[in-house]
Amino acid sequence: MRVDLFDFDLPEASIALRPPQPRDAGRLLVVRPGEALEDRAVRDLADLLRPGDALVFNDTRVIPARLRGIRHRPGSPGLRMEAMLHLREAPECWRAFARPGKRLAVGDRVRFGRDGEGDACTLGLLDATIAEKGAGGEIVLRFELSGPALDEAIALVGELPLPPYIAGKRSTDARDTVDYQTVYAREAGAVAAPTAGLHFTDDLLARIDAAGIARHSVTLHVGAGTFLPVKADDTDDHRMHAEIGLLDQATAEALNAMRAAGGRIVAVGTTALRLLESAADGDGRLRAFAGPTDIFITPGTRIRAVDALMTNFHLPRSTLFMLVSAFSGLETMRAAYAHAVEGGYRFYSYGDSSLLFPAPSK
Repeated sequence: MRVDLFDFDLPEASIALRPPQPRDAGRLLVVRPGEALEDRAVRDLADLLRPGDALVFNDTRVIPARLRGIRHRPGSPGLRMEAMLHLREAPECWRAFARPGKRLAVGDRVRFGRDGEGDACTLGLLDATIAEKGAGGEIVLRFELSGPALDEAIALVGELPLPPYIAGKRSTDARDTVDYQTVYAREAGAVAAPTAGLHFTDDLLARIDAAGIARHSVTLHVGAGTFLPVKADDTDDHRMHAEIGLLDQATAEALNAMRAAGGRIVAVGTTALRLLESAADGDGRLRAFAGPTDIFITPGTRIRAVDALMTNFHLPRSTLFMLVSAFSGLETMRAAYAHAVEGGYRFYSYGDSSLLFPAPSK
């Protein structure tokens, strides 16, 4: 499909730079294809679902994945650089997007943290070698630490990676270390938050439990590729970056049983949906899944395992707007987004949310 079909006008004023307070005070646009749009609040979620339904959350935890350092090369002056980690490939290796990528080469040494001086990671410093270089500024960093020791070093020298549409307008601060993490985050490894989940509070979760709605967790470590623009003119020419996910057997069986009994699977966020669809067979039954997925969902993709989707409002021409258009229909979502802009809904990671139901099957 032509990528320009997924374009729309979005005023700068619609971009949220801070989340609602409290978290569940955000607005919620309910979209049922073929029916009138409904303006509700996130705290109404339990009233919009049925006993026997199941919410599926992505329990990934955001790590401080933005690293700043200095490239060292014999015979050349030091070069200040930045690396955004996005996929762990080995205990000592991360794939990353680097700036300035064109001035880096395989074999270059990089020292991250502080001003890039001193001994490796002994005083807030971390050394690595560029092991591979790809297109678009993508590199593979081989660190001198491995496993949990590397995790601790990244936590020490790294910065929280706010999305560029927020970071370009203000600096990251201490509030973000709390705001940009779900209350149920558990499995460290994401470099971007599963943002639909940022709306949940302990009180809202308790109301969901009291309403007889089940809660289950999957893990998809969201990568920085989620922020990359679609540069191709046709969706067939766009390449998704892989992300690592996990759905265990017990959760898959519980969700299959719930759905067989008439309940609905409600994915909290596009990341949860992408993992569930990666784990589903042709009949929509879920199987255990562990490993990378680069699933790309566009109109025409059959959604097999998810019956409703809670998700924030996404960028024009983005893979995520393509996904919601696949779920509820392109014209339905174009109308819903026009309504959201006109009605003052707040967009993107810290913005308001929506509850989407699928377009009728043809």
